[in-house]
Amino acid sequence: MRRTPTKIQLHKKSKTLELHFGAQVYQLSAEYLRVHSPSAEVKGHGPDQAVLQTGKKEVAINAIEQAGNYALKLVFDDGHDSGIYTWDYLYQLCVNYENNWQSYLEALQQAGESREKDTSVVKFV
Repeated sequence: MRRTPTKIQLHKKSKTLELHFGAQVYQLSAEYLRVHSPSAEVKGHGPDQAVLQTGKKEVAINAIEQAGNYALKLVFDDGHDSGIYTWDYLYQLCVNYENNWQSYLEALQQAGESREKDTSVVKFV
């Protein structure tokens, strides 16, 4: 069954995207959407090639563009704009939010990374 949102609303102040699927209403943060972007930059080009997104806690969505009748393209303020979020993918992000978010936080912890943006002037490698 194809799920299509009945309402989509961007809340710039709270940096959330509100999605209605019938009577179900979901609020997804820009950070959550950014770190789960379906783009190759994030997902990679094959299994086990995903790139952990770090420092995205304050990211915002600048614009939403419709991609045909099946998806949205989200434009983030960090310049990322290559993910096409199909209705099905957005619905999966909504209903699997808790597991997805917990897995992301665990991956950050295991990598010794943070949701906070790196503000150091000099980074020693």
